[in-house]
Amino acid sequence: MTTVLIADDHPFIRTGVQAVLAPTAFRIVAAVGSGAEALEAVKAHDPDICIFDVTMPAPDGVETLKAMREAGDQRPVVLLTAHIDDRRLAEAIAAGVNGVVGKDGAEDVLVESLERVLAGEQVIAPELVARARAQAERHHAPSPFAALTPRERTIVALAMRGTRNRDIAARLGITEGTVKVYLHALYQKLGVDNRTELAVLALRHPEEFA
Repeated sequence: MTTVLIADDHPFIRTGVQAVLAPTAFRIVAAVGSGAEALEAVKAHDPDICIFDVTMPAPDGVETLKAMREAGDQRPVVLLTAHIDDRRLAEAIAAGVNGVVGKDGAEDVLVESLERVLAGEQVIAPELVARARAQAERHHAPSPFAALTPRERTIVALAMRGTRNRDIAARLGITEGTVKVYLHALYQKLGVDNRTELAVLALRHPEEFA
């Protein structure tokens, strides 16, 4: 059995997820209503995978995800949402979210999405990606990434997926310190201050990282 934590402030949604997962190999070990409760439940129950509502209170799903990643917790997290704007989507991607599933129709795709995430895929509902791309196209501007070197472009692509500095270093055969130097230079070159802003900027130019 694969153990699951569900965090959503709407009891109806929690009950619905439990009903969807009941006949499967997924077993819910905790169902809570806020980000603070989710972080405590993660420590208490050590689930294999977490499902967070994006808009739950104190903190919301994206901030809860970020708190886990900052603490070094890399277990799979899937965000369940009725709506997520481009900025929050970029923040989730930058933090290393494993999946984003829309609540509308979730009963048809949730189990498959969890299985794909556990298999190592990053699963983002197609309609969310399409909306983000359409938003980027409406506000299209000359790409600030055009002048980047191939290595800089690779680092941007890895960073926006939430890849840690040490993992970027291992993949590129350089030191973690060198990765930090590259990122600092990229922030200056692209006019951003951190990974989240880098991810937002990259999301506005999806053709650069297709």
